[in-house]
Amino acid sequence: MAASMRLGRRTLFTALRALTQTPAGLQSSFRPPRESPRPAGWSRSAARPLYQSCRARAGVCPLKVQMPALSPTMEEGNIVKWLKKEGEDVAAGDALCEIETDKAVVVMESNEDGVLARILVQEGSRGVRLGTLIALMVSEGEDWKQVEIPALESVTPPTAAPPTAAPPTAGSAPPAAPALRQSVPTPLLRLSPAARHILDTHGLDPHQATASGPRGIITKEDALKLLSKASAAPPAAAAPAPSAPPAAPPAARPPHPPASAPARSAAPGTFTEIPASSVRRIIAQRLTQSKTTIPHTYACIHCDISGVMRVRKRLAEENIKVSVNDFIIKAAAVSLRELPAVNVSWSADGPQPLGFIHISMAVATDRGLITPIIRDAADKGLQEISSTAKALAQKARDGKLLPEEYQGGSFSVSNLGMFGISEFSAVINPPQACILAVGGSRTELSLSAEDTLQTQHTLTVTLSSDARLVDDELASRFLETFRSNLERPERMSLQA
Repeated sequence: MAASMRLGRRTLFTALRALTQTPAGLQSSFRPPRESPRPAGWSRSAARPLYQSCRARAGVCPLKVQMPALSPTMEEGNIVKWLKKEGEDVAAGDALCEIETDKAVVVMESNEDGVLARILVQEGSRGVRLGTLIALMVSEGEDWKQVEIPALESVTPPTAAPPTAAPPTAGSAPPAAPALRQSVPTPLLRLSPAARHILDTHGLDPHQATASGPRGIITKEDALKLLSKASAAPPAAAAPAPSAPPAAPPAARPPHPPASAPARSAAPGTFTEIPASSVRRIIAQRLTQSKTTIPHTYACIHCDISGVMRVRKRLAEENIKVSVNDFIIKAAAVSLRELPAVNVSWSADGPQPLGFIHISMAVATDRGLITPIIRDAADKGLQEISSTAKALAQKARDGKLLPEEYQGGSFSVSNLGMFGISEFSAVINPPQACILAVGGSRTELSLSAEDTLQTQHTLTVTLSSDARLVDDELASRFLETFRSNLERPERMSLQA
C-alpha cells in the first residue's frame, strides 16, 4: 500500500512539472485576450464609467428641478414668474420662481448651489402636475450651455396626446375613409319652431337655408331670408307652384326631426371662457367634499355687543383701534379653551382632540376665499389679535401667505357683517369641526331691568358644526359660552 502511494505521488509531481515547463513555441503562440479600448479618463470604479458616459453624451449632467408639493392638498400648480434667468448663478435658499398653489402664490427656493441652465416650463404655464420637470441646473464651474436634456419629458402632456393619435390615422388610412363616408350622408337638420312653421307654410326646402343659430340651428331670421330670396324671383317660384301639390309640405315634414334647442335665438350665442385658477378648483373640491361627507348641523344665537362698542370707544380714545371681528375671534378662542370638547378635528381614526387653539379667519381675495390663521389666539390680547389679523389679511390679498400661515387651523370664523349680511350659514372647513358665521350688527330697542326702553347693538352668529363630533347640546353650550364672553368684553384683557 505504501508503494502504491509513493507511485501516485510521483505521477502527480511529474504532471505538475510538465505543466509548469511550457515549451517556448507554445508560449510564443499564446496571447492573452485583447481588452476593448477604453475612453479617456476611464477607471475601474463602478461609478466612474457612468459619469463619463453622461459627459460623453451631452457634456454636463443636470440637476433636476421638479414641481414641488407646497401644500398638503396641492396636486398641481401654475408657474407665475421666474425670478432667475438661464445662466444666472443660484445659491441654496435663493428664490427660483413664484408658483400659484391651491392656496396662494408661494416662492420656490433652490435646495442646491449651481447655475440655472434651462427653463423647461415657461411663465404662465397652468396645471403643472407635481413631480413635473420644470427646470435644469448644473453644478458650479460646469458649462451650463452644454446641459443634457433628459429624453423622457412629460412637461406638456396635453400636446403629447394628439401625436399619439396621428400615427394610427396615417398608418391605417383605409379605415379612416369609411368613417368619413358615414358622417357625410346623414346631416342633422335643426330648426326652431318658428322657422319650421315659415318653411312649411311657404313650401320651402330647409336645405337651402343657411343656419346661423347655435349648433347649426335654422332660426326664424334664416327662414325669412330664404323666403325673401324666393319671393324676389317670381318666375322661378311660379313655375314649380302648379306642379308641386299642396300636400307636399306634410310629406316633407317627417324627414326633419324636431330640434331640441332653445325656442328662439336671435343671434349666435357668444361667451367668454374663463379658466378656473388652482385656488378656485381646490375651493370647489373642498366645498363639495365638505357638503357631501360632513353632516352639518346649524344653531344661531343673538348677541348684545353694546359692551363691545363701549370698550372700542374707550380704546379709540387711547389711540388703540380694534374691530368687532377682533372681539369675536378672541371670544371664540376663549370659549374653545373653556369647552375643549369643541376644539377637535375628524381624522381617519375618528375624533382627534387638539392641543392648540388656532383660529382660521376667512378673507375674500380676487383668487378666492382663503383662511389665514391666528395662532394661539386664546393667549393673545385684543391689540395683538388686531395687528396680526390686519397683516395676514393684507398678505392674503397680495397672495404672499406662507404655507404655515394658512395651514393647521382648529376653528374658523367667517364675518360678512361688513357687507350688510344680517345672518348666514357657512360651510365647515375640513378637517375642522366647526365654523362660526357672523352677521352684521343692528340697533334694537329693548327693555332694561328697570322696565325702561333702551337701545342695544345686536348681531346674530350661526354655528355650523360636524354632528359626528359636536352634537346639538354641546353646540348650544358653546354658543351660550361665546355670547357670555362677547357680551362681557372686560373678561378678555388687552394682553394675555
